[in-house]
Amino acid sequence: MTEMQRPTILVVDDTPDNLAVVGGILESDYRVRIANSGERALRVAASDPRPELILLDIMMPGMDGYQTLERLRADPALCDIPVIFVTAMDAASDEAIGLQLGAVDYVTKPINPAILLARLRTHLELKANRDRLARHNELLEARVAQRTREVELIKDVSMHALATLAEKRDNETGNHLLRTRGYIEVLMNDLAGQADFAEELTPLRRKLIAKAAPLHDIGKVGIPDSILLKPGRLTPEEFTIMKTHACIGAAALDEAIARVLADRRENRPDEDERYSLDFLETAREIAGGHHEKWDGSGYPQGLSGDAIPLSARLMALADVFDALISKRHYKEAFPLEETIGIIRAGRGAHFDPRIVDCFLTHIDAFTAIANQYSDAPENHP
Repeated sequence: MTEMQRPTILVVDDTPDNLAVVGGILESDYRVRIANSGERALRVAASDPRPELILLDIMMPGMDGYQTLERLRADPALCDIPVIFVTAMDAASDEAIGLQLGAVDYVTKPINPAILLARLRTHLELKANRDRLARHNELLEARVAQRTREVELIKDVSMHALATLAEKRDNETGNHLLRTRGYIEVLMNDLAGQADFAEELTPLRRKLIAKAAPLHDIGKVGIPDSILLKPGRLTPEEFTIMKTHACIGAAALDEAIARVLADRRENRPDEDERYSLDFLETAREIAGGHHEKWDGSGYPQGLSGDAIPLSARLMALADVFDALISKRHYKEAFPLEETIGIIRAGRGAHFDPRIVDCFLTHIDAFTAIANQYSDAPENHP
């Protein structure tokens, strides 16, 4: 075994003769470092080569062995180094104190070389096994994290592709999805700091709403092309059919939720499945409720006020803002100032007044998002 391969042992004792004796016992099998005080032991332990194990005397002037061990255990970089007390003290109470403080073993003086070497081998093997297990666990955690990221990416791509499919049927680009999600994130980041919304807009909840937002018009897949793509104004009968896209989207997501619950009927959902359920439930809220109005005049259920899910209230404003400032196959884009005026006029009628107030303080952010993800050809995905 080369010098670099031999385990490093730190021997701490204030008596030079004791250091020489212990060093002589260990030098043929181990690389030995010494310290003649608790203070110096801490410095040596923190320097390279780091010790795999520390033999620590208790009775030392200044910082005694107990205090030294407490300092070692309080240091994240040193707390995992096993410590064996080596001392002339042999009272059971002294041994108990050391073990309670975190020592792994206790060897009394005068030292029996065979016993000392046997204890060292045992605890070095235990440490090596713990280290291997820790490395294995870290590797497993890294693999699980990587797999989780991959699954999340697949989910995000699949959901975005599905949402984009619905938008494409309406002759729109996927940038509408990016813009509306961006608007909602601006609103949520501000409202989360307000007392009325702080409890509901937790970081996880904001993440779910942002991820689910692109599915708001998924129900359009059930609307006939003759209505969905009509270039002019819809007749009352056609508009009645168009309005069903909110129910179609909510029903489709309800069915997805029911399937997940049926698959897990005999077992409680695990954390990932609970997240998936929460995501689908949030998407259902948005798809089914983003055409509801604060005063109860919206559709499909005629909900009003806080009875409308917050996620849907946020999407209501984001969707209307984007629809107004964007050119559609049935209309030209509205100027920004006119769009702002329409939303301001809808405060307390179409929209939650608090969300409108938030919007009015972040018009620059909305405009920046609209410009970043405009429908200009160079910005198409």
